[in-house]
Amino acid sequence: MIVMPLYFLSKISMEISLRHFIYKRGGSLRKAAAATDHINTMLRFVILSCLVVCALGGVAKFRRPRYDGRIVGGEDARIEDYPHQLSLRYYGSHICGASIISEYFAMTAAHCTDGSSASALSLKAGSDQMSSGGSVHDVEEIIQNPGFNQQELDYDISLLKVIQPFKYSNTVKPIGLPAAAGPGQDIPDKTAVDVSGWGTLSEGGSLPEQLQHVIVHTVNADECANAYGRITDRMLCAADPGKDSCQGDSGGPLISNGIQYGIVSYGYGCAEAGYPGVYSRVAGLRDWITANSGL
Repeated sequence: MIVMPLYFLSKISMEISLRHFIYKRGGSLRKAAAATDHINTMLRFVILSCLVVCALGGVAKFRRPRYDGRIVGGEDARIEDYPHQLSLRYYGSHICGASIISEYFAMTAAHCTDGSSASALSLKAGSDQMSSGGSVHDVEEIIQNPGFNQQELDYDISLLKVIQPFKYSNTVKPIGLPAAAGPGQDIPDKTAVDVSGWGTLSEGGSLPEQLQHVIVHTVNADECANAYGRITDRMLCAADPGKDSCQGDSGGPLISNGIQYGIVSYGYGCAEAGYPGVYSRVAGLRDWITANSGL
């Protein structure tokens, strides 16, 4: 009965460690010290959980989510088709995706900005090439949702106010946002949605130069909760066999018909059967977005 808990313990320990040294490429070392404390805290929690499982004589469903995203099963994308797409950069290196929502505001995941200073961040707009083209916009202010925490990944959203405004063109445009709505009221289950970004194309692979996108379908919240144990009203799930967002695409947009319904947040593995990708549900956070951006 102890073999399974120990297996989860070693796997979770490895994933927690990898997350801090993979997910913020170009900026991971700045979190090395914080990572050590976080890993120790999580290990204490996991050990306690395993003891409880053994005492009860059962096996708990315990899947530590991975951050970021790679576009698995996707294809090349043109910036003209995704003019809202941004590359969030930490001292010039791509770390996450983001999206334009107004002339002065962009939207991304809170776990992409957590612990960062505005002066360290910039956004690249107007290019589907990661390392060339487009315009760079320095971040003036990070507005991170105060409800966000690294453990539950709820309220995983940040707004970024830029110093240099986005100049709209055929390659630089804001994405529409849904009205505030309760779970299941913003977008129906099994709706086709489009996810884009520059995340790695394979586990531990290098980042692609060309923007990628993939079509997946929204998943019922109860089905998603069966996989992860808990899904809140601020979360939206989507998946398709062999397709997923997964390292480098966190904070990027999930869209349908010109509206952004989700922000790439977390998941277990990448395109793993039974584990949909989890996105911050924009309609569930719409009032907060309006209060902090005026949109």
